Amino acid sequence: MFSKILIANRGEIAVRIIRACKEMSIRTVAVYSEADRSSLHVQLADEAICIGGPKAEQSYLNIPAVISAAEISDVDAIHPGYGFLSENAHFAEICESCNVAFIGPTSESIRLLGDKIAAKDLMRKAGIPIITGSVTAVRSKEEALNTARRIQYPVIVKAAAGGGGRGMRVCHNDVRLISALMTCQAEAQASFGNSDVFVEKFIEEPRHIEFQILADSAGHTIHLGERDCTIQHRHQKLIEESPSPAVDPKLRRKMGTLAVRAAKAANYRTCGTVEFLLDRDGNFYFIEMNTRIQVEHPVTEAVTGLDLIKEQIRTAAGEPLDLKQDDVRLRGWAMECRINASDPANGFAPSPGRITQYRQPGGPGVRVDTHLYAGYDVPPFYDSLLAKLITFGPTRHDAIRVMQRALEEYQIEPLRTTIPLHKQIFGDPTFWRGQISTDYIDRLLGTKDSS
Repeated sequence: MFSKILIANRGEIAVRIIRACKEMSIRTVAVYSEADRSSLHVQLADEAICIGGPKAEQSYLNIPAVISAAEISDVDAIHPGYGFLSENAHFAEICESCNVAFIGPTSESIRLLGDKIAAKDLMRKAGIPIITGSVTAVRSKEEALNTARRIQYPVIVKAAAGGGGRGMRVCHNDVRLISALMTCQAEAQASFGNSDVFVEKFIEEPRHIEFQILADSAGHTIHLGERDCTIQHRHQKLIEESPSPAVDPKLRRKMGTLAVRAAKAANYRTCGTVEFLLDRDGNFYFIEMNTRIQVEHPVTEAVTGLDLIKEQIRTAAGEPLDLKQDDVRLRGWAMECRINASDPANGFAPSPGRITQYRQPGGPGVRVDTHLYAGYDVPPFYDSLLAKLITFGPTRHDAIRVMQRALEEYQIEPLRTTIPLHKQIFGDPTFWRGQISTDYIDRLLGTKDSS
């Protein structure tokens, strides 16, 4: 087992990893930007090293600075969290070459699964259902139009190296498609350094269902059930739950078996997530595999009783996974709300600034993963996630009621946050009935794009 781990991240996930390490008697090293000098993860770690300026490219994305910090502090391993360098194959490769363990899959797996075109081809060969569309990168309007006419509108243009909703456009006609092609190629190049895009059939009103995977270096692989991540805005998840109200035991077994097969096809190890779209007729299709810990991992922890960060560290250290598939039992229901520093009433505009009043909810069935405290300055340079509010109950309705209470208790002033929107959603009868699809938020707010 590792004796010292550097956390190459910030915010709530850095705090979460530090706490898991402390319980495993592993020393921790925090890295931080100049903007995060007073952040909670810096205060909780055993050691802390400033690695650069406030912008991410000056610090958390600065590979030489992160590696230098690892060498100076003499760590055994680096945990990348999520975002930043967590799915950067080059960074994982450098860690491997420096004899510092990367707490995640191999660089080969990251590189393979990070290319959505290559990943879809791998899954097709493994017998995993995929959405029909182009099998190679689409580089001309003629190729795009031919594909769209073959599979019929609506279609979606996606960046091959994409993520987070960037480089992605839905199209219902030729004019929109040609415009989206150029826009997505430019976005993909700017965001990922790769302008490749592909076109596939757009699944209307689907649910977003993902399966948590655990695998050890010997290839023993299991799944931990599903998370329903259907509530999204511009492809950014807002609410997650486990299990899904749309997945019965038979469908869970089928999807879970294929999720494990997908991981094995990629020679995957440690924690990962296989993501599917589930259509109105019960058909499901592979969309991608995330090669890191997910933001929404706490809902899986709540219903399985497992600590996924600890499992991730153990498997990265080469320890065998001591769980069998039959050992996994889903008990109760868990919900997660992402509390973001953004204003839903103003187009989700960012809302950084100093927190003058902070009151955190508690009581039975409530968990809060956060780095906030009264007096903390939320910087404008990073993702807007402030906290994850997780609730648990014996049934879905129980978990919803606990969440309603917790949202009423939560106070983060004077910042504008997504708390009012979450209150609106959890008071909506449609949500209570579980009758949702990925366009739920647009329908709720009246912002659905019909182009």
